[in-house]
Amino acid sequence: MKAVVAHAFGAVETLRLQDWPDPVPGPGEVVVDVMAAGVNFSDLLVIGGRYQVLPTLPFIPGEEAAGIVSSVGEGVHTCAVGDRVLALVESGAYGERLLAPQASCFVLPREMSFLEAAGFALAFQTAHFALVDRANLQPGEVVLVTGAAGGVGLACVQLAKALGARVLAGASTADKGRIARAAGADAIVDLSGPDLGSSIRDDVRALTDGKGADVVLEVVGGDAFEGAFRSLAWRGRLVAIGFAGGRIPSIAVNRILLRNVSVAGLHSSDYRERHPEWMRRVQSELFVLYERGLLRTEPAGSYPLEEAPRAMAELRDRRAKGKIVLTTDRWQQRNAGSPSR
Repeated sequence: MKAVVAHAFGAVETLRLQDWPDPVPGPGEVVVDVMAAGVNFSDLLVIGGRYQVLPTLPFIPGEEAAGIVSSVGEGVHTCAVGDRVLALVESGAYGERLLAPQASCFVLPREMSFLEAAGFALAFQTAHFALVDRANLQPGEVVLVTGAAGGVGLACVQLAKALGARVLAGASTADKGRIARAAGADAIVDLSGPDLGSSIRDDVRALTDGKGADVVLEVVGGDAFEGAFRSLAWRGRLVAIGFAGGRIPSIAVNRILLRNVSVAGLHSSDYRERHPEWMRRVQSELFVLYERGLLRTEPAGSYPLEEAPRAMAELRDRRAKGKIVLTTDRWQQRNAGSPSR
């Protein structure tokens, strides 16, 4: 098979498409003929050697993919040969075939396309664990989402709305603000100002009659984190999801104490490793919301597998608006003239 391979940790431009051995399923494992794979910020960290868990070199990057089950190992019961599935892994999705544990393979709703599925699981699972488990969101509360026009940000906006929240979307350009609005955001908070530590707080207070945000989902880091933290209402909860802006922030613990607020972290793949059944329940709930028309994921752009470095550079340089996916030759041949499924 063909796969995108990293031979050293470093810039995405060093990735190369090459031949790679076809995977063979062992007990409890599934091989998926990949149609599309999601591009995620965590992939950038892994390729750059800056993630908390790193694969052995050389390796195939990528954490999520959608395709058709081509073979299964002994004892597999979550899916069968011929099923349309999405699959989650620690690495390996940027190839024409993917080996995945059965617990991380999910049969797709009939209406969900491969392109949608490739960008669905990680973003919406992250949003769900952040809002429901870490933040204990209640209907009617105000949620601020920073970086709201990215793949995870848009998922957070949609899911917060589906769960009954009022959503403020942080965006750095008017175009990104329009994208967040289209996803259901009730108002936009400007993330382009020179003093985000003050401007985010002031904007949120103005939009909430001085109260502030009950929940903040923070994906940008840097100065945006400072402003988001200062925008919290009394007993507010901030969940740190990522640092797309590049700088990891710090905070004095006394500020958490004095303001009666909470700051939590989220590493969503931990749920997959530690509590796979919990993760499967969450994914089932997300599929139900998708089927009810409350969640959607339309890729902002798709690139052939061989253009993975270009696609990842779009994400790295913060030019991406929404989710980016990679497609294999198999998907392109299947959908020649019809890009729907």
